[in-house]
Amino acid sequence: MNISLKQLQVFRVVAAERNFSRAGELIGLTQPAVSRAITELETQVNLRLFDRTTRDVKLTPAGQILAQRLPRWIDDLENTLNELHSWANNRTGKVRVASSPTLSAALIPHCLAYCAKQEPGLQVILVDRIQQNVLSSILSGEVDFGIIVEPDAAHLRELHCETLLVDPFVVVCPDDHPLVRITSKGKPERAQRQVRWSALSDAKLILLDQASGSRRLIDSLLARHHIAYRVEQEVGHVTTGFEMVRAGLGINIVPRLAIPETGLPGLQIYCPTPIENRKIMLARQKNKTLAPLAETLWSMVKISTEDTMARRTARDTTRKITTSSA
Repeated sequence: MNISLKQLQVFRVVAAERNFSRAGELIGLTQPAVSRAITELETQVNLRLFDRTTRDVKLTPAGQILAQRLPRWIDDLENTLNELHSWANNRTGKVRVASSPTLSAALIPHCLAYCAKQEPGLQVILVDRIQQNVLSSILSGEVDFGIIVEPDAAHLRELHCETLLVDPFVVVCPDDHPLVRITSKGKPERAQRQVRWSALSDAKLILLDQASGSRRLIDSLLARHHIAYRVEQEVGHVTTGFEMVRAGLGINIVPRLAIPETGLPGLQIYCPTPIENRKIMLARQKNKTLAPLAETLWSMVKISTEDTMARRTARDTTRKITTSSA
């Protein structure tokens, strides 16, 4: 049956008033519109609901049954719709987000600060894990959504993803590494010149371990550029790798986002050519509709990330100007 809420509401008023004209006045409809709504309802239920005469309108036995039960049904429906409306406009609650440590460190602090200003009732619960566990927590529904490095094809098929930013891979090396040119004043030249990936052949590399979401992409780019190398050490966190570079054990290949905003004093940072990027993505279960508050946070992550990247770019530029003038 194709019965509308409007038809039931018209019936409810006519049953109470026992008059089509008065019912129309109460609900803002003409008398013919009221009659049409009742006729359509009777057609759908295949029963006569009112006995009409020129002077009177009476409920039939079928109409009496509907009139007795309908108020409770409509009240329940209105209460449910009001509850849904309140839920849709709720600005207070918790949203769980998963992210790997490097992405958490680079993007989440500013996001939390931004959320605290824009949506003080929104409490963000950060689940800080390696990429594989982040993917598992998204797919299991443990978290509302996650921030991930572009996953393999199998995971992409299970997720709804939106690219948040494109992040280049860079090389980190000590001041005395052959990649670094020394100026006539005896100072290391900052990473202004172009370095090709082929220059890394035969290098000793300190790489993120296989648990990192970026390691698969780093291995791929090394193979793509036919670079002969030796993995000196594998580390679980970029900070450990930076200190190994500082100690002269080798050089890093890391995402640009892994470089602290304060820089790496005493180390050189190059973005080799051609530029090799990774995608950072927002991800949730495929075909899953986020709760309104989670949808709000999803949007705010995008806004806060744009602000974070603009700030980092400005600081990089300032750092280069300061270095060149020194």
